[in-house]
Formats: sequence, structure tokens, C-alpha cells
Amino acid sequence: MAKELVADYLLNRLREWDVDHVFAFPGDGINGIIAAFGRADNQPKFVQARHEEMAAFEAVGYAKFTGKTAVCMATSGPGAIHLLNGLYDAKMDHVPVVAIVGQTAQSAMGGSYQQEVDLLTLFKDVASDYVQMVTVPEQLPNVLDRAIRIATANRTVTAIIIPSDVQELEYSAPTHAFKMVPSSVGIQWPTVSPDDAAVRDAAALLNSGKKVAMLIGHGARGAAAEVEEVAGLLGAGVAKALLGKDSLSDELPFVTGSIGLLGSRPSYEMMMECDTLLTVGSSFPYTQFMPQAGQARAVQIDLDAKMIGMRYNYELNIVGDAATTLRALIPLLQRKEDRGWQEKIQTNVARWWETMKDEALVEANPINPQRLFHELSPQLPANAMVMADSGSSADWYARQLKFRGQMRGSLSGNLATMGPGVPYAIGAKFGCPERPSIAFVGDGAMQMNGMAELITIKRYWQEWADPRLIVAVLHNNDLNQVTWELRAMAGSPKFVESQSLPDVDYAAFARSLGLNGVVVTSPDEVAGAWSTALAADRPTVLDFHVDPDVPPIPPHATFAQAKASAKAMLSGDPDAWGIIKEGVKTKMQEFLPHKEG
Repeated sequence: MAKELVADYLLNRLREWDVDHVFAFPGDGINGIIAAFGRADNQPKFVQARHEEMAAFEAVGYAKFTGKTAVCMATSGPGAIHLLNGLYDAKMDHVPVVAIVGQTAQSAMGGSYQQEVDLLTLFKDVASDYVQMVTVPEQLPNVLDRAIRIATANRTVTAIIIPSDVQELEYSAPTHAFKMVPSSVGIQWPTVSPDDAAVRDAAALLNSGKKVAMLIGHGARGAAAEVEEVAGLLGAGVAKALLGKDSLSDELPFVTGSIGLLGSRPSYEMMMECDTLLTVGSSFPYTQFMPQAGQARAVQIDLDAKMIGMRYNYELNIVGDAATTLRALIPLLQRKEDRGWQEKIQTNVARWWETMKDEALVEANPINPQRLFHELSPQLPANAMVMADSGSSADWYARQLKFRGQMRGSLSGNLATMGPGVPYAIGAKFGCPERPSIAFVGDGAMQMNGMAELITIKRYWQEWADPRLIVAVLHNNDLNQVTWELRAMAGSPKFVESQSLPDVDYAAFARSLGLNGVVVTSPDEVAGAWSTALAADRPTVLDFHVDPDVPPIPPHATFAQAKASAKAMLSGDPDAWGIIKEGVKTKMQEFLPHKEG
């Protein structure tokens, strides 16, 4: 019988933890582990990305859309360094990811050896909750088990460093002896129930309010029924932080949609006028979109005591599971007889969705980017997974898509990095192969890394039960979000050398890989393109040629932002006339009369 090496035991232990995929890229710093994958019949499955950063993003997408802890892997030195951006995305969005990285052999450490990097120091911030290097075989079970438990418990990033020579040592289990740390697999998680007195105090506060607003985030996703019931009792409206877009159906008439710079006018108006605030499962960071200081009495409910009590002057900060805490609260709430506040919110919401439709149908050259999202929304499969890359894709994702039922969605919320759209879609697809996956990606992100990850899709798509993975490219040859930020924040005209992109035929590239690729240049073709892609027997790239002059105007744009944009136009912005024309037409939709009902 062949002896079991440390690398063999590593994979065996991952299987015991029900890890079924490892998102990775090979290198000689992990050659011992790569060989072990071969001996283990590729269990767990080694998913080869084009780049280690993409492997980390794929792990984040997998974790976000499955709720499981994900694992990514890279070689020593440059491979480990490349993981960092994706790992910071996981850390800042509170997603459990374990990174396993190689290191130069222990005998070479300290000798300025090839690819020798101080990985403990490198990962000290991103994996601040737990980063350890395995130096003897007996250490491995404890280090790996703790890395998985801590990542899962704290919803964060942990890291394990295994030198190349240690990977190839014969495995020896820890004994029950002095300075040994035996370990075990598995954990049974508690349901965190709230303090009874705190719940009674919260009910009294909420019952006293006349204009109650609710703000929910991703932490409320498993409490949709309870949030809906509480909103009904309190006559409240419900705004959603961007990471909580899939936490509650947009078809409910009192759901005001997203909040913040990418948010809706009803959310903004509700927050500016409420006298009571209930926040559930959200650490939404932008206080300027919250009620003014002293305006509202407020309660926060969150599972994570480290993230509670921030962003607003809450009177009560209750640590507890969202659904459990709301269920404890519901019997103590008094149904508000005056429904005028909620009825006003519902009227505002109905008008907002009419406005979004009208804005999406504003003519542009060639296609209004909002129309991509508007035409997809009613066609979305009930089990769709939708992701948006950072940039203007996120603007329209936030405002134009109506989520309902079991639809899921996410983006890089707090790091707001470019590039995760396509790898998120891949990771989500490995976690939920029976569900269609749809990524909205700007052409800047496609050129940065999305095109390379189409090759990963080419390699694996035939393994998925549902082959539909759609990449919708917002093709405008412009780094559009930053261009608009230059105008609105700095009053600067577009700097062509930094903002313009070379023209690329994304559909042709997709077709060269054996995927579907469709170029869409007319607004009349948009709805049909979505129908075709959603009925396809393979992944599809929809290359939408959109107008860069359609402004992502916040519904609550400030005078200072408007003044800065005007200054940019007067300073010689090369797209000034198109911007003025599209901006006026788009903004007018908020003030034109709408259909009743």
C-alpha cells in the first residue's frame, strides 16, 4: 500500500469537509498537491482558471451563490500574490473563503530564493482572522480544520501556507501527547436568538413610530417572509442595500428598491421623511443616504456583533439571527391603523418603476444601456443567478432589474473591484449547475480579464446540467463609470487617453471558442437577443453596442454634482452634445406625467 503524503491527506481532509471544488491555477510551489489531485481522481475537483485572481473571484462567486465555504489555491510567490484582490473582495463582502498556497522549500527560506515571499506577512491583513504555515505533518489537521471553521464562523478569509517540501512528506497524524493538537471535522451551528428584553424594547420603539422605514441587506436573505410580515404590521417601506437586492421580492408594492448612489428615488425620499428606522442584516456604509442625525429613532438587528451599531445612532443594537429575531418581534408589534405612510410609499414605488421603463426606452445611439436590463427583467428565469461587474453595469443592475421568487444576484459590494462579473458567473455555475447564470460586464472589465475567462467557460460548460451562462457586454469603448465620475465629482472633461478603449468584437471571440456570440446594435433587437440566449444550448456572449452618453444620473443628484458636470461640458468634453441631449431626455422621465394604475 502506497504511503499517504501530506498532500494526499490535505485533499482527503477537504473531502471530509464536503469541499467539492478547488478553484486554482498550478505552479511548482504546489506540485506536490497537484500530484495528489491525480492520485485522488480529481476529488475534490480542480477547476483551472486563467489566472489566480480569477480563481479567487470564482471561489467568491461559488460561496456567494451556494452559501458554502469556498476554497482557492495558488503556487508560491506570484501565484499567492495574484489571489489577493479576489480575497479582499471576499473579506469585504463577508464571504467565507479558504486560500491554500504553496511556499518555497523550508531549506531555502531566508536565502532570497526564487519566488520566496514572506507569505505570512503578505496575508496578515486579508486573512487577519487566521493565517498559518504548516511546517510538520502533524500540524495539518488542526490548521486546516481551524481555517475552515473560522472562515465559516466569521464569514471571512483564512489562509494556509504549505511549503513545497512539507507537501511531499509522509503524513503522520497528531498523537494525544504534549504539544500535539488533535482535531476533528464538522460543526453544528446554533441559531442565535435575541435577548427577550431587547426585543420588547424594540417593539415598543417601533410601535411608537408613525413613519417607519426598513433597511435590509444580505443578512436578511433568509428572512423574507418575516420582513414582509413586519413591514405589513408597521405600515413600512423596505429599502435594500445593494448586496441585499435578492433578499426580498421587488414585486412587493412597498419595496422601494436599492438605496444609495445607485439607489431609487423612493428609497431616498423614504429615508429623508421617516421618523423610525429598522435595519436588518445590513452594514450599508453611506450615512448620507440614511435619515438625518436626530431625525429617526432606530433599531438594528444583525448576527455579527462586530458590525452592529455603526452607520447611524441606533437606540437598540440587537445581536441575533434575522429570521429568529423578527419572529420574536412580530407578536409584540401593533398593526398600524393609519396606512397613509405606506400608501404614499407604494405610490412612489409604482411611479418609480414607470419612470425606469420610460428611461430605458429613451432613444440613444445606438442602444440605451438601460434597455438591456429592462428587456431582460420580465424574461428572467425564476431560478436565475445574476451578477454585475463594477461600473455602469452596477447602476442599471441596481435600478432596472426586478428580482422575484428564488432569483439570486450579487456583485462586488464593498471592494467594488472591476473584473469579478465573469468569474462570479463561473463559480456560481459550478455551485449551482442546474441554474442559469447571467453576468453584466462592461467592455473595460471584459478586456481586463473577462475575455480570458471565456476560455474557462469553453473548457467546462458541457459539464453543467443547464448550459446557459450568458455574458452581456456593455460595449461602448469607454471606461464609462469613471468617465462620469470625472465629470460629476471633479468637474473634469473626459480624458480620452485614459478613458477610451480599443474596439473589440466580443461576439466573434466567443464564436472562435465554440460559444454563441451575438452582436446587437439596434434597440429593437434587444428583447429577441435575450430570448435567443435564454433558449440556447450553450453559453452565449451578447455584444450590446450601447451609448456612452446615457448618464447614470442618481435620482438624488446634488446641485454640486450637477454644477461639476456642467463645468466639465464647458471645459471641452468631447462628448458634450451627446451627454446634454441624453441627459435631458433621461432626467425628464422623472417629471413627465405617468399612466395611472
